Amino acid sequence: MSEFLTTLIVDGTLWALGVFSVLTWSLILLKGWQHWRVARQDRAYAKAFWSAASLEQAAALTDAAGPQSRLAATGFAALRGSDGSVHDLEHSWDRQELLERHLRQQIHKERRTLESGLAVLASIGSTAPFVGLFGTVFGIIHALGAISHAASASIDIVAGPIGEALIATGVGIAVAVPAVLAYNFFLRRLKLAGADFDDFATDFVNLAQQNGFRIRPAANPSAVIRGVPFKEVAA
Repeated sequence: MSEFLTTLIVDGTLWALGVFSVLTWSLILLKGWQHWRVARQDRAYAKAFWSAASLEQAAALTDAAGPQSRLAATGFAALRGSDGSVHDLEHSWDRQELLERHLRQQIHKERRTLESGLAVLASIGSTAPFVGLFGTVFGIIHALGAISHAASASIDIVAGPIGEALIATGVGIAVAVPAVLAYNFFLRRLKLAGADFDDFATDFVNLAQQNGFRIRPAANPSAVIRGVPFKEVAA
């Protein structure tokens, strides 16, 4: 194998690892900001939701944002959508199943949103060391070729190629470690957020059951909780 080709492969490996590193840190920053924003929005909405005097008043929180807000909006929409079809308690269990199905579907959507990017981090974390080893192998081949052409194994001949090979291995490990740590961290955050979604959905179903799985328009359609606008509550 020619010296030019082996050098090109080693350099290409280092460039690929550089791209992996940039992608990893970009995802770390984006996912960190995403989880921080979701946690902040959910805290604000939960505070406003549980401060409402009734389920109808909670349904009037139109200025909210975040996964739990969208989860509640889905639940309220499901309750309103079934208001005209059932008028007795005999079919209230069917209404509960309808509500639970809509909530479950929305939880899956929110989880998929939070899962975005994790597969990339996992892939980089698992493949970066092998990409580095790929460059190491060709760095060693380059060193052996240099020894063959020079008919000498002096340090001046092999230092450059062996150095490139070791650098490729080190860079591969340096890229993989942050990706693996970030993947495990955000996977843990995803599980915690999913548990919060499940808890909120369970509480929502219980509140809806107390109201006969019906939602009536609030007397005051503005997003007001005990006389305080939602934005002030969220703040």
